[in-house]
Amino acid sequence: MRFDHFHESYIATLDEIYNKPQFYNAPRGHQSRERLNYQFALANPVERVCYLSSRRTNIIFNFAEALWYLSGRDDLDYIGYYNRKMNDYSMNGRTLTGTAYGPKIFRFGTDQVNQWKRVAHLLGQDDPDSKRAFIQIFDANESLESANIDVSCTIGLQFFVRERKLYTVAYMRANDAFRGMVSDVFSFTFMQELLARELQLELGDYYHVVGSVHIYQPDNHVVEKVLEEARSQPRDNQSVDAFPAMPSGSQWPYIRSVLEHESLLREDQISLSGPDIEAMDMPAYWQQVLLLFSFYQSVAYKRPVDGSVFHALWPVYQRLLQNKWPNLSISNMQHIQQ
Repeated sequence: MRFDHFHESYIATLDEIYNKPQFYNAPRGHQSRERLNYQFALANPVERVCYLSSRRTNIIFNFAEALWYLSGRDDLDYIGYYNRKMNDYSMNGRTLTGTAYGPKIFRFGTDQVNQWKRVAHLLGQDDPDSKRAFIQIFDANESLESANIDVSCTIGLQFFVRERKLYTVAYMRANDAFRGMVSDVFSFTFMQELLARELQLELGDYYHVVGSVHIYQPDNHVVEKVLEEARSQPRDNQSVDAFPAMPSGSQWPYIRSVLEHESLLREDQISLSGPDIEAMDMPAYWQQVLLLFSFYQSVAYKRPVDGSVFHALWPVYQRLLQNKWPNLSISNMQHIQQ
C-alpha cells in the first residue's frame, strides 16, 4: 500500500489490524491482535504525523525522541522528561538499551562504529548506487528473555539513492500499530529528511516493513474512537497546513544548538519567550522546534504557558498542541507583550 501522507497510512493500518487481525495472541501475557509481514509506503515522508484529535499526537515528544536518537544519548534524564512512561522500560532506572537507538547509530559495538557517517560517506562520495547503506539497530547481544522489556523493536534502516532521491526502508521486528508506529515513522522519516539534506538530495519514498504489527487489548477502546473519527470526519488534505520541511543544507549545526537550549529548558535553567527564540540565528524551522520545547517547559513544571510562545508557533503545531492538551485554553495563557 502506498499513501501520500502518514495520516492516511495510520488509519488504514489501525483498521486492518483491529478489524481484520490475522492472529490473537498474548506475548509476555499481553493480549493483542496481530498481522505478520505488514508494510506500506509513503510518497511524501515529510507528512509524518496523524492529525486526528482523538489520537492526540504528541508532536513535542516526537521531535524530542528523534533528537534524542541524533544526540547519541541513552539516558532517561532526557527522554523521561518528555514521557514518564519511558521510565517503565529501563532495567536499571537510569538508561535504556534496546529503546535507545542513538548509541547504536553513532557508536555501534565494541569498535564504536559511527554508522551515520559511514552511510553518508558511502552514498555521498564512494558509491551512490550502493545497496550497502544499512544502519543496524537490533543487536544480537540483546537479551531476548521475557524479563527484559527493553529490546530494540527496529532491526535497521536502509538507504538508497536513486535518480537523485533518497529512499529509505525501515525494517522492524515488531511495531505497536496504535502507539509505537506514530513515533517510529516520525523519527525514521525525520532521519531520512536529515540525511537527504546532508547529501543535497530530494526525498524519495519511505517504506515501513514490519514482521509483527499489533494492537494491545488495553488500547482497543481508543482505537475504536480514532477509527470512528476517521469515518465521521474525512480529512480534506487541502484544508490542512502542510507539515514543515527542513531547510536546505546540513542541519547538524542547528541540531547541536537546539540540543544545547533544550537541555537548559529541561533543567529549568532558562526561560525563552517567543521573541527570544525568533531572534536566534537559526532557520525558522529550528526556531519552531525550540518554541515547542519552551511550551513544554511550562507544561512539565506546571506553570502558565507564555502566550508569546504559543502564538509564535505555526498553525500546524498549534493545532497539534490543542489536540494533545484540549483543556489548555489559549485565553488562560500569559501573553507577554514585547
